[in-house]
Amino acid sequence: MCLAVPGKIISIDDSIPELRMAKVDFGGMMKNVCIQWVEANEGDYILAHAGMAISLIDAGEAEKTLADFKTIARSLENPAI
Repeated sequence: MCLAVPGKIISIDDSIPELRMAKVDFGGMMKNVCIQWVEANEGDYILAHAGMAISLIDAGEAEKTLADFKTIARSLENPAI
């Protein structure tokens, strides 16, 4: 089983045509992701796994998932006793 995480493309680096890369915001954490195999543009949301974009995702669904991740993280930081 794999986990793909949604992120928003902030910028794209086309300097190496064979390896199209993007700076992607994963809820405040910025990472470089290969977008060579998806038709993506700045502002699009992608699903990424292991540093590779595997598909585009609807912006509303991506933002909902990222909000769910934040809720989970907060609950882990402040567990109810």
